Amino acid sequence: MERDVAADGADRKRLRRTFADYARTKDPAIREQLVLAHLHLIQYLASRFAGRGEPLDDLLQAGSIGLLKAIDRFDPARGVEFVTYAIPTILGEIKRHFRDRSWALRVPRRLQELSLAIHRLSETLPAKLGRAPTVDDIAGCLGATSEEIIEAHELGSAYSALSLDAERTRGDDTAGLALSDGLGQLDANLARLEDRACLRAAFRVLDAQERTVMYLRFYEQLSQSDVARRLGISQMSVSRLQRRALEKLRATLQTSGGRTSRQSDAKVTAASG
Repeated sequence: MERDVAADGADRKRLRRTFADYARTKDPAIREQLVLAHLHLIQYLASRFAGRGEPLDDLLQAGSIGLLKAIDRFDPARGVEFVTYAIPTILGEIKRHFRDRSWALRVPRRLQELSLAIHRLSETLPAKLGRAPTVDDIAGCLGATSEEIIEAHELGSAYSALSLDAERTRGDDTAGLALSDGLGQLDANLARLEDRACLRAAFRVLDAQERTVMYLRFYEQLSQSDVARRLGISQMSVSRLQRRALEKLRATLQTSGGRTSRQSDAKVTAASG
């Protein structure tokens, strides 16, 4: 045991000399030695925050940033143990990671910290006051304005987001339904309204026989031979009436211009093909 204590003492002295050398030279190789010597500290501190919604690898990375900052800022001449100095710095980086990454929305850091302070205070202040604290009570304790307290409290709901697959919990007919069930959907018919309006206006240039042919061909989807039998004319006449009607519609839509007209004209072109 005495040898272990002596070995620990020798290690601490060696680390102090290494820190002194780095403070004097800022040699990257010495810095790397110091990082490797304190990796166990990062792993220990990061493991304390495991299971809180952030991957352990990300926490280790944040802790590593804190360790590098602590090494660069540490002054061995002050006589303070490095671990005592480094722990708050490493923990600060890990907590900053949670503030920056775990909120569902990007919220200003000031409001994030204020929201967390409100949450902590709301657990202790009722017992101290003997009643539920008001906004002014909380603002007075935190040195903030009432408006800031209200804003931070409302933004606290942005810490986590609900999945659209989550079930509703309200006690009405929507209970048990997923949140996504209440979302609106695109109505495919809405995209056709403008096309229909343009075509309806264009159809006014057709005579009665041309409109009848177009109706039977593209609404009732009859073949040219069926239309010919229905109207008592030849199939060649039906083909000629259809081609003439499509040419009139195309000319009318092209002269009207606009995006919707171009879409409708494309459909007329497809129909003529």
